[in-house]
Amino acid sequence: MPDEIGSLDISEEKKVTELRIAQNKAERLFHEVETRGLVRDGITESQLNQEIYDLAKEMYGISTYWHKRIVRAGANTLLPYADNPPDHTLGADEILFLDLGPVFEEYEADFGRTFVIGSDSVKLKMRDDVAKAFADGKHYFKENPDITADQLYAYAVSLAAKYGWEFGGPIAGHLIGQFPHERITEDKITLYIHPKSSLPMRSTDEKGQMRHWILEIHFVDRARQIGGFFEELLTVG
Repeated sequence: MPDEIGSLDISEEKKVTELRIAQNKAERLFHEVETRGLVRDGITESQLNQEIYDLAKEMYGISTYWHKRIVRAGANTLLPYADNPPDHTLGADEILFLDLGPVFEEYEADFGRTFVIGSDSVKLKMRDDVAKAFADGKHYFKENPDITADQLYAYAVSLAAKYGWEFGGPIAGHLIGQFPHERITEDKITLYIHPKSSLPMRSTDEKGQMRHWILEIHFVDRARQIGGFFEELLTVG
């Protein structure tokens, strides 16, 4: 995988640029969510979800998301993406995460962060650990050019143990790109960072273009009924 943008062809350079722009916009959206005080006790997950949707529309005119918008708080943070738990009301001492997949000018972003209301040290550690583990995973990917999806998944699971948690997700990431990105109908393994996918992650797609990936870190503590989540681009700096 080339390290320098100048060594990429024009179409790949555009793709990388647009993916980076999309992620930067998602990051600014999350910053506004925090600075405007949207994350607060006394509201439901669904209310916060709607407020974030309204803010994204205000900031960027976004109304298209390539996957469902997720706000998970309390015990719901234990659950993977596919679940649809009952609506939870945020408390004064709460951990929650946001997972959004907005589409900016036909390019997808997928961005996830954990927030803590209050000062509980264990919850704050969970929030910080998923961010540190993401950095570890991105470094590991960079240092292993022949890595396969199942190998990166195994490494993500090992990071949970390293930080004193359990890995909470059936996957540790997935493909991303121009909307709609490459898919194989009904295949929930091949284009995912999945324990049964032996796909070399730097292999090219059917058009001969580089694939780009999202890395997801989802740690849980089932005894304490808390989880944390962090995701963003893996293959673009």
